[in-house]
Amino acid sequence: MLGSGFALLYLAIKSIKASPTVQNQNSHISHSQENIQTTTFVSNQTSSHSSNDKDEDGFTTITIDYEPKTSRNKDKEAKSQSSRISYPQENTQTTTPVSNKISSHSRNDKDEDGFATITIDYGPKKSRNKKKEAENQSSHISHSQENTQTTTFISNQISHCSNNDKGEDDFSLITIAYNLKRNKNKKKQPGRWVKPGESIFIHGHTITSGNFYYGSQLTSLDGYGTEASLIDDTLNVTNQPLLTYKDESLNYWSKYESIFKKCRGALLNWLSSERNNPDIPIGYIFIYFYGLERRIIVDSIDGKVDDFEFKNIFEEIIRLKNIYGTSISFLSYTIRLLETMCVLRPEIVLNMDLEKNPKKDSILLKYNLAKAVNKGEPISEHLALAWLKFSPEYSLKKPARRCTYEFNQLFSRTYTKKHIDGIIIKPNKTRLKIEYRPASPTLLHIKVPHEDLPDPSSLKSPINKLITIAEECTKALEAYSRYLSKPNTSRTDIAAILLLPNELNDINATFGLNKIKQWVENSIVSNNGIVDFSELWQFTKTPIPEKINKKESELIQSLADKIGFGLVPDSRYHHTKPSIDGKVVLFSGGHGKYFKPSAAFNEMGMTLRLGAMVAIIDSHVDETEFEFLKQLINHDSNLSPTEKNSLHSYLIWRLNTTTSNITGLKARLEKLGVREKSAVSKILIGVALADGKIDPDEVKQLEKLYTLLGLDKSLVTGDIHNATTHKATAPVQATSKAVISRAESLTGFELDENALALHESQTKDVQNMLNAIFVDEDFIEETLPPEKYDENKENMSIDAQHYALYENLINRDKWLRNEVDELCKKLGLMTNGAIETINEWSFEKADAPVLEEEANIIYIDHEIAKELEG
Repeated sequence: MLGSGFALLYLAIKSIKASPTVQNQNSHISHSQENIQTTTFVSNQTSSHSSNDKDEDGFTTITIDYEPKTSRNKDKEAKSQSSRISYPQENTQTTTPVSNKISSHSRNDKDEDGFATITIDYGPKKSRNKKKEAENQSSHISHSQENTQTTTFISNQISHCSNNDKGEDDFSLITIAYNLKRNKNKKKQPGRWVKPGESIFIHGHTITSGNFYYGSQLTSLDGYGTEASLIDDTLNVTNQPLLTYKDESLNYWSKYESIFKKCRGALLNWLSSERNNPDIPIGYIFIYFYGLERRIIVDSIDGKVDDFEFKNIFEEIIRLKNIYGTSISFLSYTIRLLETMCVLRPEIVLNMDLEKNPKKDSILLKYNLAKAVNKGEPISEHLALAWLKFSPEYSLKKPARRCTYEFNQLFSRTYTKKHIDGIIIKPNKTRLKIEYRPASPTLLHIKVPHEDLPDPSSLKSPINKLITIAEECTKALEAYSRYLSKPNTSRTDIAAILLLPNELNDINATFGLNKIKQWVENSIVSNNGIVDFSELWQFTKTPIPEKINKKESELIQSLADKIGFGLVPDSRYHHTKPSIDGKVVLFSGGHGKYFKPSAAFNEMGMTLRLGAMVAIIDSHVDETEFEFLKQLINHDSNLSPTEKNSLHSYLIWRLNTTTSNITGLKARLEKLGVREKSAVSKILIGVALADGKIDPDEVKQLEKLYTLLGLDKSLVTGDIHNATTHKATAPVQATSKAVISRAESLTGFELDENALALHESQTKDVQNMLNAIFVDEDFIEETLPPEKYDENKENMSIDAQHYALYENLINRDKWLRNEVDELCKKLGLMTNGAIETINEWSFEKADAPVLEEEANIIYIDHEIAKELEG
């Protein structure tokens, strides 16, 4: 029967109640299959079915679904046809391939929803020489309906439909769908819009919040059927107290009339509630949204919506977006409608979040950009950033996506710095055209009305300037972004804050640095900046380390630099480190980014250390000695203001750190020769005599100090005598002269100008020796042996299949999720597990993930990829 082509079908439907056959009725036949073109007209013989449908406004739909064919005798066949074919309805389900015998099924005509779908699914086409045999056969009809059994008889008079039969195993599908049953006691009313505040009672539900179309007649804008959102009270409803109820009738493009009556009950229940249950199936929300969409896209453009209602609907859509925006599809449609509303009435509604964070197809961005260019206004930093995000020419890289707030701030500031007055763009010839693509299946695409404007959104030159700035900002945020990619990290971590570019120092207050600044300032005012190291460390929000190594030192130093205060000791300048249980001294201003200590700074540091040794040898610091040492700093003209600030704090630290002053010196002094030891002893005696006097108790303390340092204590008296009575034979350095003149001016005690010479010799050997012995022992970093390469460990980190997937992925910047699914399928991998495995390997080697998934797009971090390959 199907050998020479598709069949032209004559269907006769017999009633359960054995109604007489009505000849020559026409059936409305619809074709529903994507990308299939049909040119067939079908005549039919249909028997009337037993139902009360005769006085309904519906019709019976037959859907024929088959492969596209070219008719050999199309003109001839078309002349004999009497029925036309239309293209409506979705939701037809193909049941089972069947043979050509018509079988009957029982049908309870009083079905609960009034749906009846009959599907004829022809099997593989037979060869042409079996045509006669097939003509006498009937077709098996399957009838699918919720909770009902159907009894339908279809006659088997089937003619040929034009078709280019090549013998393929094609299938043909016919679906017959009876229309809905309605409550005939209800009078049909035209559909109308219900505003908030109006009370409507529908099937036991009192609805007062409005914002929906109500009635039984409201034609869809696509010309087929009824408006999808229309709440039709003539349709049967079963009250459903469970808002989360759904069945197979609730699908992606559901209409109120097409869902089963239990679903209608659930939707009415939600409409009569606060409309904020986040667990309600999204299909109900879409039906409600279709009404809001039509009210704006159709009624408001026709001037039927005043500004007050327009704004209320705008706010209602934002509310829905916030509750149900977890659905990516729903979120996309709400944003698009909100943007359209901003274009339609920009003086009434505004949403800065929409303007600052446009999607790739943002109509609002195009509109705002067009207006600015048309007026000759410069492109602001906010509009420039939005344009960058909108442009198909550029995709934000991982640091920009992970650190959105920081990237936005850095981009805006860099743009303003480079283009103080903003970029001005000359209007181009291309005109702006804005089209709205609706979510509702019963609305059509429309052109959004707006003033005549240019469309600069596709211009290359300005967007290339913005891309250059974006790349610069992305690079500046790489270290910060990489830190945040690690497990258990936060933007408020001090380690993270310290990695931010200096251009963002002011936003650090948002992340907690203001609290640290306030604490530092209070410490400086109340206690000369002296604090416990452990108290300062607590701001890092990490456990106190067992020992301060290079990593810990750099963290504290970076914290000081970031906030703008100085830290003593700073291993970069003072040749020593703080201790876990010791003190540190903080001072205002800090060392600055380009600080480099001078020779005078280093010499004064040695003098202050030795002075502190003498001053605290009796566990008491004499005020005159403290003041004298301060004056040594103030009166040295070779020191810069920053160096003096640092040395004053260093002196305070030395006077409050009794143990570290002599740490490691004894062992190193024992290795020195006689000449070097003599130089050290003279420095000690010179500092002791700096206040112009020395008493017997101080002599005893010097003897103890000599002993602690491994020097001969019997030499103390002789060294004092030599320093006060004999002139040195060697010339004196400028630093020594300064010490002498200050001592004389402060005390009136005359010393030999060579007595307090810091060095016995001008030779560099002695100077280098002194520098070496006054570097703290614990400051010398241990050099760790290089880690041995473990070939087995390297080979075990990722297997061949996952590495093959990785090599495929790094060929592009980003992939759609379904594309990665296909790659994984070919390699026999599960997508989620594969991504996790590759990122674990990436963490092992580069301490950061190489793949990142956002909104069904998988991005590749090529910077990490370089590290992995390196």
